[in-house]
Amino acid sequence: MSEQISVGGTTVDTRHWIGGRRVASAATFTDVSPIDGAVLGEISRGGGEEAGAAVAAAAAAFPGWAATSRERRAALLRAIADGVEKRLEELAVVETLDNGALLRSHRRGVMPRVAHNFRFFAEWLERLGHDDFDTRGHTNHVSWDPAGPCVLITPWNAPLMLATWKVAPALAAGNTVVLKPAEWSPLTASLLADIAADAGLPPGVLNVVQGYGAEAGAALVEHPGVRRISFTGSVPTARHISAAAAPNLTPLSLELGGKSPLLVFDDADLDLAVDLAAEQYDNAGQVCLAATRLLVHAPIAAEFARRLTERAEALVQGDPRDEATGIGPQIHPRQLEKIDGFVRRAVADGARVLAGGGPNTALGGLYYRPTLLTDVRQDSEIVQEEVFGPVLTLQTFDTEEEAVALANDTRFGLAATLATGDRARAERVTSRLVAGTVWVNCFFVRDLRAPFGGSRESGIGREGGDWSFDFYCDLKNTVSAPGGWRDNG
Repeated sequence: MSEQISVGGTTVDTRHWIGGRRVASAATFTDVSPIDGAVLGEISRGGGEEAGAAVAAAAAAFPGWAATSRERRAALLRAIADGVEKRLEELAVVETLDNGALLRSHRRGVMPRVAHNFRFFAEWLERLGHDDFDTRGHTNHVSWDPAGPCVLITPWNAPLMLATWKVAPALAAGNTVVLKPAEWSPLTASLLADIAADAGLPPGVLNVVQGYGAEAGAALVEHPGVRRISFTGSVPTARHISAAAAPNLTPLSLELGGKSPLLVFDDADLDLAVDLAAEQYDNAGQVCLAATRLLVHAPIAAEFARRLTERAEALVQGDPRDEATGIGPQIHPRQLEKIDGFVRRAVADGARVLAGGGPNTALGGLYYRPTLLTDVRQDSEIVQEEVFGPVLTLQTFDTEEEAVALANDTRFGLAATLATGDRARAERVTSRLVAGTVWVNCFFVRDLRAPFGGSRESGIGREGGDWSFDFYCDLKNTVSAPGGWRDNG
């Protein structure tokens, strides 16, 4: 196995990063580009041995890192951000080849956001605090103590950005980290290890273990030395993680699937509403927050459907490195098969195809046409289950009450989007929607100061701002009695 591979002109190490050094595994897995099926490299495949070594390295590094001043930790996070910015083009190209998302999105939005994640939590760490308060003359002082080694397991759809949403606050809090990236898109996590080392992060503070969830991931989440687990991914995997973490009572933060609604009322700006709906095809529909259930007021439904169908059919599909491309490939053959299975079963169940409806046979490979289905039942699989692909369903409603009932009628509650021109209606409806985030006349505006997470089966806990530090720290309240102090001069 080659220990280093060239991906888009960038050298990427295929080994794990444990305790400040590269560690190879005897076993490997093959990393394939979804763009054209090209083999990118053979990647070290970790298991129990590598997981144990990474947790041990994180545990050994924890006392020193926890004792490091806030100012020094913040400075190192900013140095990592500087390193990301210096290598932004490399990171963008490597991640595009690895997961098939649009190169222009990586250049202009995703990778700059990666650097911002580190800068934000560096700044938040410096201002983190709570005013002391009095109880019958006694002083209460709240502090955020580092918890210990953290296992962070991240998905393949936005690998580096979603990883750094977790890595940055965990490190800022004074914890050490073992990052387990998804096996379908592991490469930028390896580059992040290089960047962190170049920035001066001490050995063992950040570790990266590659491999399959059932092997490396399972060994990490059941390890008794782990003090926090943060996972973004599917509900079934979260159940396995929860069961493995339960004997150790390891605290969990879970950001899981979604089946989010977009409610379009007849008083909405129709152009804006269609724009919002078309935006749900972003990243080939591989976005947990995507509003895939379009709930449209009956009087405007026909015109809305006509306009959206035109938009879907006009999307340019192809190589994500091309500036003209609007939608790239799915990540993996299994994902394409899963998406097509959902659509074929929906059509067999009576759904009508307004746009798309199958793979893009002209392109071959992993390209699935932007799809819009209507005439779907509320209790049908296509409405109730997460597809995680470029497939939207369109249903109509007659009243505000019906719209809210349809929106809330799934087991998920990650996000919701609302298009209306009536401020009072927006306030009424948003107060009744079951969702961790609600966007009104906009989509995917994420401020790291705000809490982020899901309700129902869309997750447990919230991260962002103080909420991240509340999770990644052990909060302590120190109560001091008045007087009684010996004057030591």
